[in-house]
Amino acid sequence: MRAIYRVLVSAALLLAAPVLMAQVKESEINKQLSSLRSLSVTQRPVATLKLAQQIATLPAGQPKVRLAYNLANLATEGDQGQETLQGVTDTLAKSLAESPVPAKGDHTPEPYVELAKLVRYENVTATLNDPLFAKASQVLIDDDADVQKADFTLKDLKGKKYTLSELRGKVVMVNFWATWCPPCRMEMPDLDVIYRHFEPQGLVVLSITDENAFKVSSFISPTGYHPPVLLDPDGKVHTQFHIDGIPKTFIFDRNGKLVAETIDQCTQRQFLKMLSLTDLHN
Repeated sequence: MRAIYRVLVSAALLLAAPVLMAQVKESEINKQLSSLRSLSVTQRPVATLKLAQQIATLPAGQPKVRLAYNLANLATEGDQGQETLQGVTDTLAKSLAESPVPAKGDHTPEPYVELAKLVRYENVTATLNDPLFAKASQVLIDDDADVQKADFTLKDLKGKKYTLSELRGKVVMVNFWATWCPPCRMEMPDLDVIYRHFEPQGLVVLSITDENAFKVSSFISPTGYHPPVLLDPDGKVHTQFHIDGIPKTFIFDRNGKLVAETIDQCTQRQFLKMLSLTDLHN
């Protein structure tokens, strides 16, 4: 009887082991996710890809979708590299294929929106036969069409007015940011260098924030940031451009055509790659 009991106990432990391992792994993944931003620029892509691979091995379910979505949000900060971004995209698409997220009314769940953004703006691919993914992709197409038609007039910190449509003939970068946003602050030195380098060739960088003038001026003054900083206190221009997260940058060529946009913090190399779609030259 004791021998039979030991066999039964051993069998029960073996059956429970995958569950326990999954629980430990999810806990560890959450811990790694929370520390990603503290890694160096060389360490982070490797750690991000490793996390994508770990998440991919988890049992199907909404916790897996949630982890894949959280990783995707972090993976677009800075230059993670195409291999890393594709790995993150594959994991998110796989998790959604295994466990679709139900829509609430007309609202498309964020994991589908994030997947659509990765595919549209980060030069990766995804295969997901899901109407919510198709809907999210179409919304981005429609939003970009609105941005192409958008126009605005805003004042900078000194009261000078800038009108987007009057900048035809220039290459224009419209950058949305805020003082409280760490990724925004990280990309500002690169935007400043790019602006000063290409300004003689006709580049204009418009940095737009919806914060109040005093707060913005207090932040900008010590930094020596050169591009015009425009105030959008009622958020109307943010709404025109469908801004749902910052930093976000749109690039228009000299004819006013939208040629590129970002979905998160970019490095100088990434900005230069997008500007190569215009006639600016190093």
